[in-house]
Amino acid sequence: MYRQKQRLIKPLITTAAVALIPLAAACGNEKAGSGGEQADSGAVGAEQPVTDVRWNIDSVTAKGKTHKTDSNAHLTFDKKTGKVGGRLGCNHVNAKATVRDGHITLGTPATTRMMCDASLMETERALLSLFDGKVGYRVDQETLTLTSTNGTSVRAVAAE
Repeated sequence: MYRQKQRLIKPLITTAAVALIPLAAACGNEKAGSGGEQADSGAVGAEQPVTDVRWNIDSVTAKGKTHKTDSNAHLTFDKKTGKVGGRLGCNHVNAKATVRDGHITLGTPATTRMMCDASLMETERALLSLFDGKVGYRVDQETLTLTSTNGTSVRAVAAE
């Protein structure tokens, strides 16, 4: 009886090992979603998605001037509704947003109309210049960079 079990188990172990070798070989040091480029750390990691993540806006660069934002500025691209919503520092914003093939098409923004400190309003104007057009995006681990055709760029970090 013992020999019969041994005869059955040995081929199963061999089959399992043969099946796992290609999987082990596929686990290299490539960054997921990078098209084969190696990650700096050599670790395997999944790229953060653009949609359904709260992106806390760190800074906005417009007309050659970089504006640091307050901790309330954020955007969230909702895949299900096809909209973007968030806060520009002072006012809330929402608009249509289509995320596709490395770019986001943003509709005309609807905002609240509060007046705030001049520096917040300047940052808000820079952020609003992204809307009503197409912006490119790039996700690098936990950082999102948006770049518009008019040269405005936004750096945002995924909320934890």
